[in-house]
Amino acid sequence: MSRIFNFSAGPATLPLAVLEKVQAELLNYQGTGMGVMEMSHRDKPFMDIANACEADLREVLGVPANYKVLFMQGGATAQFGIVPQNLLRGKTSADFVLTGDWGKKAIKEIGKYGKGNVAATAEAEKFTHIPDVAGWKLNSDAAYVHITTNETIHGVQFRDVPNTNGVPLVADASSDIACRPLDISKFGLIYAGAQKNIGPAGLTIVIVREDLIGTVLPGTFGIHDYKQVAENESMLNTPSTFSWYVCGLVFQWMKAEGGLAKIGERNERKAKALYDYIDSQDFYKNPVARKDRSIMNVPFTLPNPDVNDAEFLKGAKAAGLNGLKGHRAVGGMRASIYNAMPEAGVAALIDYMQYFAKTR
Repeated sequence: MSRIFNFSAGPATLPLAVLEKVQAELLNYQGTGMGVMEMSHRDKPFMDIANACEADLREVLGVPANYKVLFMQGGATAQFGIVPQNLLRGKTSADFVLTGDWGKKAIKEIGKYGKGNVAATAEAEKFTHIPDVAGWKLNSDAAYVHITTNETIHGVQFRDVPNTNGVPLVADASSDIACRPLDISKFGLIYAGAQKNIGPAGLTIVIVREDLIGTVLPGTFGIHDYKQVAENESMLNTPSTFSWYVCGLVFQWMKAEGGLAKIGERNERKAKALYDYIDSQDFYKNPVARKDRSIMNVPFTLPNPDVNDAEFLKGAKAAGLNGLKGHRAVGGMRASIYNAMPEAGVAALIDYMQYFAKTR
């Protein structure tokens, strides 16, 4: 079977070695006579899967011992509301740095529980850069400071972890978690949907410092209470077992690839190759400030979108390049080059872009 290069923003491409492992174990997982999708989450085979996944996640990401790792559902969208339910802890507001649409969605949800202060925003510049930290208007009494480490739609990414002067830093890291080494200890909480770099849709990873949990807003569902979720090993309800299993295989693949140091180096090479080509000619444009460009999501525009965009996508599909249509909020094209996208995929995209530009 011939596989295409899938540049979709998520659900996204998965490592071929992981897919082959899933295929081999689909009907009979390690001699149990059934697949992972069929087994009870309480039985030893799945408990072993869950425990190994958490151990490998902690190893790969370098999660300190004083942080809980939770496997939840509902994606980052659910966390927009669950985070304030858990982290306001008697305070009335949190600060938000808005670098794209996902940050705007997050600040909208806190309004049901408290106040979201806009500490900085790049909306006036169409979210083409990260606001300078020196200009952030942070409140020392805020419950936390919320950022989106990588904005999938607009293609901007924090290259450094900002200093929030002792206020817990909360990050939606859905589209760049595990793309490179990251000092988890600088964050109070990190949450991420799995469907970009870690596995299939259905699982949400939450990494939270222990001292931040245990005090929730009145009326918070038990399944949204981080402390209860932690105490019940992320199994207050039936979890997304198959997604959990595949995520475990992806962490094993990351270890075999040399960990986040090697994966990060490869991601930097892929992004550099694509940006270097875009910057070398005039047909394609990337609007993001160079210092803030994402290494995961690369948006670009063509000179005559009414004509070129449809032609470009049609030709790309014929060339085995899928998922390049930009988000409806910004238009144009977007190449999502997550961990599982090989360098050969980026090279194939560049070759096609060169061909398309020459024939127009």
